[in-house]
Amino acid sequence: MTLDALHGELAAATPVDPAAFGKVAVLMGGRSAEREISLMSGTGVFAALRSAGVDAHAFDPKEQSLDELARQGFERCFVALHGRHGEDGTVQGALELLGIPYTGSGVMASAIAMDKVMTKRLWEALGLPTPRSRVLASHEWGRESTRAVPDALGLPLIVKPPHEGSSIGVTKVVGYSDMQAAVELAAQHDREVLCEEFIDGPELTCPVLGRGDDAIALPVIRIVAPEAGYDYRNKYFTDEVRYLCPSGLAPEEEAEVQRLTLAAYRALGCRGWGRADLMLRASDRKPFLLEMNTSPGMTGHSLVPMSAKAAGIGYEALCLRILAQAALDADRGT
Repeated sequence: MTLDALHGELAAATPVDPAAFGKVAVLMGGRSAEREISLMSGTGVFAALRSAGVDAHAFDPKEQSLDELARQGFERCFVALHGRHGEDGTVQGALELLGIPYTGSGVMASAIAMDKVMTKRLWEALGLPTPRSRVLASHEWGRESTRAVPDALGLPLIVKPPHEGSSIGVTKVVGYSDMQAAVELAAQHDREVLCEEFIDGPELTCPVLGRGDDAIALPVIRIVAPEAGYDYRNKYFTDEVRYLCPSGLAPEEEAEVQRLTLAAYRALGCRGWGRADLMLRASDRKPFLLEMNTSPGMTGHSLVPMSAKAAGIGYEALCLRILAQAALDADRGT
C-alpha cells in the first residue's frame, strides 16, 4: 500500500469521541523485567488520553489487585504492560473474567506471541520465513550441547530467552568460546534458551493497526544501531540509534515487508495493534520474521508512534485509535 493510500484509509476511520470511553485504566508497571519501560510507556499514554479528554487513570497491577478494576468501575483498559504478566495472556485472561474490554490482542494471541518458540513454530507451519533455530532445554545447557549449536546454525548466531522482550538476556555469539556465557545469561531469564541463525542485513520493524482483513501495516522503520548493537540500553536510554522512516527501502521491498508483517499478525490472531520485528538478508534482500510484539512500547524512543507519525497520526490520536479498538475475546464478532 502506498503512503497516499494509507492516509486515505486512516482518514476514512470513524472519528473517536473521548467521552464515549467511560472510565479508563491505563495498566502500567507490573512485575516483569520490563517494568521500568512499561512505566515510561504508560505515563505517556496516560498523559495523552487525559489531554484528549478521556477519563483515564493510572493503574499498576503490582500495587493494586486487578479485581479493583471492577470495584472502581473501570469500563475499559489500555494495556501498556510489557513482558510477563502483562503481554503474555495472563492479564488478558483476568480482564476477560472481569468483563472489561482491553486494548491489543486476546488471550491466545498474546500467549503465543510472547513465546518466541511457539511463534516460530506457527509461522514455519504456514511457510512464513523466520531464521533457523534450535531450542535448548535445561538439560542441554552444558558445554558439550551448547558447542554443538554453532555447527548446526553457523556463526555468528543469536542466543535469547524466548519469553522476554526489550533485548533482555540477548547475546550475539561470534565464536564457540562465547556460547556458554550466552546460554547462561539467557537461562537467568527463562526455562528454555532459543538459539537463532544470524541474519546479516538491515534490522526492520513494522507496526500494524486493526484486526483481520481490516488490519493496516504502517510505514516500515529501518534501525541503524551503533557498534554495540540494538540492546536494552540503546533502545531506551541513548540517542545513538538512528531510526529511518521512510525506511529507504525500495518500494517493492517495503511492500513485501508490510505484506509479510500482516500475514504474521493475522496468523497469530492478533488484534488492535502490534509490531513485527524483522531482518532483511543483505545477500538476497529476503525478509525474515523475528517476533511479534502485542503490547509495543509507547515511550519517547518507541517505534509505533514514530511510524504512525510518518503516516499522519500523532501520538494522542494514536492512543485514542488504539483505545477505540478495545475488545474482549468473548465478543467473537468484534
